[in-house]
Amino acid sequence: MIKKLSDGESVEVQGSAKSPYIVKRVGDVVSCSCPAWRNQSLPINHRTCKHIRKVLGDEAEQARLGSEFPTKATPKKKLTVVPPTILLAERWTPDIDPTGWWMSEKLDGVRGYWTGKEMVSRLGNLFYLPEWFKLQLPSCALDGELWIGRKRFQETVSIVRTQGGSDELWKKVRYPIFDAPKVP
Repeated sequence: MIKKLSDGESVEVQGSAKSPYIVKRVGDVVSCSCPAWRNQSLPINHRTCKHIRKVLGDEAEQARLGSEFPTKATPKKKLTVVPPTILLAERWTPDIDPTGWWMSEKLDGVRGYWTGKEMVSRLGNLFYLPEWFKLQLPSCALDGELWIGRKRFQETVSIVRTQGGSDELWKKVRYPIFDAPKVP
């Protein structure tokens, strides 16, 4: 089957498992629910598998990847920045007294720690923000969320985890801030 997937569209593809796998496009990311796609050590927009190639066709898949199919995983880059310990969300239960606590809505985004020079994940992985996006941020540390909107987590991930991503896609991304950890 050779098909062009529209943004948000998914198809079922029968593989070796009992249940079919789901091949889906979100933004510039085409994903598959199979273990071969999930376990690759590549950025999500550079992963492929035989089910995706079956749906899109080899030629279209090579054009999407911009190269030959990967034959082995590329080594992960060493962490360049390790952010300080940051607060993580806690689930509130009635036995916890919230007096003196700050609360904020949990957004469907990607946690981003701005060091004052670069944006890193809570694990210290670098996000490659466009220069114009960086210029809007101050020189002090901030803790927030790279976010597009409710129920758009996968789309957000596909944009912020892509090195050299499209400026048009990045224009959708906002950075709601919920802490300035170094400000007294």
